[in-house]
Order: sequence, then structure tokens, then C-alpha cells
Amino acid sequence: MKRFGVFIAPFHEPGQNPTLALERDLELVEHLDRLGFHEAWVGEHHSTGWETIASPELFLAFAAERTRHIRLGTGVVSLPYHHPLMVADRITLLDHLTRGRINFGVGPGGHLTDAAMLGIDPSELRPMMAEALPLIVRLMTDSTPLTHVSDWFELHDAVLQLRPYQDPHPPIAVTSMESPAGMALAGALGTGVLSLTVAKGPSGPVDLSSHWGIAEAEAERAGTAVDRADWRLSVPVHIAETRAEARDQAREGAARYLLDYAEAITGRPSPVAGPRGRVVDQMVEAGSWIVGTPEDLIDAMEALEERSGGFGTLLIWAHEWAPRDAVLRSYELIAREVMPRFTGALRGIEASNAVARRAVEGLHDRRQAAVDRARRDYEESRAER
Repeated sequence: MKRFGVFIAPFHEPGQNPTLALERDLELVEHLDRLGFHEAWVGEHHSTGWETIASPELFLAFAAERTRHIRLGTGVVSLPYHHPLMVADRITLLDHLTRGRINFGVGPGGHLTDAAMLGIDPSELRPMMAEALPLIVRLMTDSTPLTHVSDWFELHDAVLQLRPYQDPHPPIAVTSMESPAGMALAGALGTGVLSLTVAKGPSGPVDLSSHWGIAEAEAERAGTAVDRADWRLSVPVHIAETRAEARDQAREGAARYLLDYAEAITGRPSPVAGPRGRVVDQMVEAGSWIVGTPEDLIDAMEALEERSGGFGTLLIWAHEWAPRDAVLRSYELIAREVMPRFTGALRGIEASNAVARRAVEGLHDRRQAAVDRARRDYEESRAER
């Protein structure tokens, strides 16, 4: 069984009302909750002017009050920016307030401009995360006072006074992109994985199968275990009734995201040559984005399954490339026509339908015989009267 969710960075073009943009993000999580999506993950960023949620925990606390079923994840807490005890305390509090609907995603930090403002050497981000996460897990699982002196934080007889609501703690997922560091840390600690870059094409394919092999090898070395069911792949997706409609809806917004943000602001070279009007088509042709019909997404998921060797959850990379009604419609089409193919929701429906089809001719004969008998009985009763 596959699960479905959304990864909300978010991506909001500068120049828009930021308060309304955040409200749209909250409304999106509400929409996904009604549609039956399983998860929503929300990022932490502090610069660039596009990704404007500084505290996923605060955002998710609001989202929890507006939703009933969907699980809510930090996607992610940038561990080098925070004292480990503070992170453990905040996540544990949120775990209680949501009655256990929280997933705990962690990473080294999404933007080097964030690290620069904090005076952190980018080369230290991953080692800092690798140092902090085991201590956070230790605080959540063991009430024995903990002392640890680092060059960037200290713990002295530290105890987490509020124990997690979920046992032993909220599900943990480590981000993974091109570097093997995320997979290695996930394997060493036996956590889930958030793969935020699964594109293939001119930008260079991510060898998903080999990446997962890193997690398995590190888990074997550490005596832990990793499960593909806890592996989440995040992919940009926009769906409409036809391919032409989907591409036309996303064409301008997607080009602005790739060229005016990813390339111009974050410094990542565009993987396609353009021009702007051809960006969507080129990214789809390269296999990096899924912009098309529900059937296209089904085919892409089957290809991802083969390419990765198996994964648990598809996270739709949230965007605002298309008009708002088209964005919401895309998620509705996914919920209505794609999700049931992978969640097992159709097994009973299809089996029952097949039985009815096989029996239809015989049932029709029996139905007609019952009607004929009722008519005879009625005529006989009239004659007797």
C-alpha cells in the first residue's frame, strides 16, 4: 500500500501579500485532509523571500486545529540552527497537543543564506545535524539525566520533563538529496527518509536504489533497521483532465519558479535550456516533473517504484504554478483517480463488480422468472376472488 502527502516548502513569489500566502498554505492542508491525503510536511527557512515559514512547529499547531485526520510533519527542522533540548521540547509538546499526529522531519538546513546569517560554516551543517539528532532521540526515550558538551551547545543533567505522546517518539525522517549523508544517518539511527530530490535528466539522475543501499548498509553496521515503507519521495506534480491543459496551466508559474527562483536566487543552474515557454515541456520530457493527466502520474509512480526498488509515500511538491482553482483541482484528481489505485481502496469494489458482471445474465433470467411468477400468482388470486 502506498501513502500520499504533500511537501510544503512553501514557494511564494515575492510581491504577494505574505499573510494571504500563509493562509493559502493552511487552506491547502485543510483541503488535503478532506480529500483523504495521509500527510503534510512543512519546511523551515529564513531567507530568499520565497519560502516564508520560519517555524514549521507553529504552522502545524495552527493546521492541527483546522484538520481532523491528516498527519503533520516538520519538513524539516534545521537542527544546526537550534539547541537539541529546545527541539526535543517543542516537538514533544506538539506531539501532545495534536494527540500523536506529528511526524518529526530533520535536516541540515535548506539554504546556505540561512547558515550565513547565523555564522555557520556550510561544511559543518551535516556534522552538526549528525551530532544533534542522536541526542534528541536519547532525550525523548530515556529520562536518565544527560550531559554532553559540544563546541556549539551544552547539556548538563538534561531531562525532557514531558515524555512524547507517541511511543517511543514521533516517527522520525531524515532528509536526503544528492549527498549520501542523510541516508547514512537514517541507517545509523533506523529512521525514515525524506528524499527531496528524485529528478532524473539533464541535471543528473539521482540513483535512488544506490542511495537506499547506503541506508541499509549503515543500518546493518549499526545494528538498526530501515524500512522502505518509511521512505518518502517528493516530486513536483500538476494534474488536469488533459496533458495540454495541465502544461498550459503550469507553464508560466513553473518557469518563474525554475528560472527566477531556483536558478537566480538559490544559484542552482537550470537543468534545461529553455526558453521560458518550453521549461515545463523540457522538465516533463526529462522525467523531472509530472505535469499531465492522472494516468501520467500513475505511470510515473510505477516508474519510481522500479527505479527505487520500492518506497512508501509519494509527497507532492506543493507549488502555485497554476491558478488556485486548478491547483486545488489537481489534488482532487489525484485523490479521486490516482490514490485508490495504490492504497488498496479499489480491491473490494473491483472484486464485487467482477462478481456482478459474471452473474449478470443468470441473475437477469432469475429476475425475469420472479416477475413472471408474481404475475401468475396475481392472476390466480384474482380468478379465485
